Amino acid sequence: MELIYGAEKYIKRNKPLYLALGNFDGLHQGHKEIINRVVQTAGQNGGLAAAFIFEPHPVKVIKPEKAPKLLVTAGRKAQLMEELGLDILIYQEFNREISCWSPEYFAREILVNKLDAAEVFVGFNYSFGYKGQGSPELLHKLGGTLGFFVRIIEPVEVKGHLVSSSLIRQLLVSGDIQNASIMLGNEPMIEARIIRGENRGTSIGFPTANLQADPDLIIPGVGVYAGRIMIQGKAYKCVVNIGRKPTFHEEYPVTVEAHIIDFCGDIYGEKVELFLISKIRDEKKFQNIEQLVEQITQDRNQAIKLCTI
Repeated sequence: MELIYGAEKYIKRNKPLYLALGNFDGLHQGHKEIINRVVQTAGQNGGLAAAFIFEPHPVKVIKPEKAPKLLVTAGRKAQLMEELGLDILIYQEFNREISCWSPEYFAREILVNKLDAAEVFVGFNYSFGYKGQGSPELLHKLGGTLGFFVRIIEPVEVKGHLVSSSLIRQLLVSGDIQNASIMLGNEPMIEARIIRGENRGTSIGFPTANLQADPDLIIPGVGVYAGRIMIQGKAYKCVVNIGRKPTFHEEYPVTVEAHIIDFCGDIYGEKVELFLISKIRDEKKFQNIEQLVEQITQDRNQAIKLCTI
């Protein structure tokens, strides 16, 4: 897949461009439906399948205090889109100047003059232009005037609920990994770097890797989870604790640490990918180390049963 940073750097081709518009945070089942339709249509018509994404999330620029935590990084989003068969991903830096573009300006200058889009695909709740004044219906009208076709993709429902990034965030915060996975279409993943911690896990027989996650990513709710971690291209089962270590601290910031099963090695500084499979239990305070070790042993056994690699 070709990555392009800035619409002005796109070179028009001798093939029609079929373009998906949206932020696609998490690339959930609803987003996948849009991308799949783009890829399918481009294939049927000998064209190129592309997506246009503003980066960072517009809310982070306009109202940073209200910016949502993200489900995936930009890099992970690109990886998922490539797996779906997208040919081109165009990232456009979002700033204050762009936030003032009218819907008409965006359609004319970007979709037509810069990208020469033959057909544009958007979700049913897509908004664009100054203060989100543009709707799918307005885009359809503009397309009729400017010479591109617009397809509005209907919402996707799972278990009677509309799939949305905001709902998936709620599920993750509540620790409902399994339903979040169903709505995403893949397991939630945290990209992180291994950093030094308190080294307490080693002293009780369960060494842990302390994960420093991307600060823009959402972290699931406090608890103990079964997971799978990718280290240097190899997968390992693990038990993940997200919490404040109440057995050892009265007050402590939320940390993410993983006991990696059947692994031994120095991985400080390594970048890893942590996939969460299922929540095992809530975090709790234990009366002594013996109780904690007994519980971690049970958690480890549970994680081995729940995880596949």
